[in-house]
Amino acid sequence: MAILIHTLADHNDDVNCCAFSSSCLATCSLDKTVRVYSLNGFSELPYSPLKRHTYAVHCCCFSPSGHALASCSTDGTTVVWDARDGRVLAVLEQPSSSPVRVCRFSPKSTYLVSGAADGSVALWNVQSLKLYRSGSVKDGSLVACAFSPNGNFFVTGSSCGDLTIWDDKMRCLYNEKAHDLGVTCCDISSQPISGVELKYQCTLNGHSAPVLACAFSWDGQMLVSGSVDKHAIIYETSTGSTLHTLSQHNRYVTTCVFAPRSPLLATGSMDKTVNIWQVDFTQPCAANTVEKESEVAVEYWSEDDVSAWLRAQDLEDFVGLFKRNNIDGKELLNLTRESLTNELKIESLGLRRKVLQKIEDLRMQTRSVAVPDELLCPITRELMKDPVIAADGYSYEREAMENWLSNNRRSSPMTNLPLPSPLLTPNRTLKMAISRWLETQQKQS
Repeated sequence: MAILIHTLADHNDDVNCCAFSSSCLATCSLDKTVRVYSLNGFSELPYSPLKRHTYAVHCCCFSPSGHALASCSTDGTTVVWDARDGRVLAVLEQPSSSPVRVCRFSPKSTYLVSGAADGSVALWNVQSLKLYRSGSVKDGSLVACAFSPNGNFFVTGSSCGDLTIWDDKMRCLYNEKAHDLGVTCCDISSQPISGVELKYQCTLNGHSAPVLACAFSWDGQMLVSGSVDKHAIIYETSTGSTLHTLSQHNRYVTTCVFAPRSPLLATGSMDKTVNIWQVDFTQPCAANTVEKESEVAVEYWSEDDVSAWLRAQDLEDFVGLFKRNNIDGKELLNLTRESLTNELKIESLGLRRKVLQKIEDLRMQTRSVAVPDELLCPITRELMKDPVIAADGYSYEREAMENWLSNNRRSSPMTNLPLPSPLLTPNRTLKMAISRWLETQQKQS
């Protein structure tokens, strides 16, 4: 199931790109701006919109930590912003001064790639924010880019239809003609990749017009595409079968992206809007996916299961440490900043934050699987404490809905239709059901 839960309509021109971090959504537009929203209620952050570019903004992306945000523009620059306060950290001028069409951070935030209309590719060192290497494709504009999961190589797509694989030293490893009418977007799934040769696997059909955007879900089990036919289609990766067709936009769907470790999907369009969807992630997962919805809950993971999870999170350096301290699933979920510092002796603040963020993501995933959907607030996706019924007939956490209404929103978070009244009525029946469910969980624990 895919449910439209919110529509953003703040841009005054075509939306070109959307990007998620673990806590925010960024959007960019032909209107020269980048806008940033909190995922808690989808309210726009105080420093938004960002207005450094002088022409259309074509692409935006967050660094893996979510602390930096990059955007690129027809003005020939890629701007790096501090995602916490909106400060400009750097303005990176494309060596050729050509309009920049795409930008991407590497998985470990070592590099930032920017690709331009003249086919030039720039690889920037993120720490120094200086140009590291540059190159170019033979023909056409460079309009798409995606990094491999480990960051050892990246793929670029051009308007002439070529896909080119580069290593992290900007050496061209492989080139393949992929589409006769040009590549408009490309993405690499999170599943392990062996080798760098491109081999055709399958063609996904469903759109009746050119495809403009595509993206894998965080677990690699779904793929979404957006098209000139005004639709976005979600496919099951393993079978290629269509799971959902999303038809709420009234002009071309130019961008689509899944949130990391969250049931959210964003689609943007030439209709100047961004739709936020809640997607059912209960599709069967591949056997080699550690975080699958398996019969074994996280709290019952063995030490080996925890080790496998660490490797999947690119935390392999901690496997030995966790094993020496006998960290199983239950211990993993109970780790805190203090225990990481005092008991596991992880001295680096950055590493502690990284581990804690991964554990918190796992806790959220565990809660979303364990808690019945009808007990979760549609806005926060958390177990409700004080549920209320809004005028649309749906139940929400009181604080979340009050925040929604306080931001001058008068549409339903679930249907996007106008709310006939701001009145909120306590849902005592649902509150009793939540209490009974909590009591049952306590008895089982």
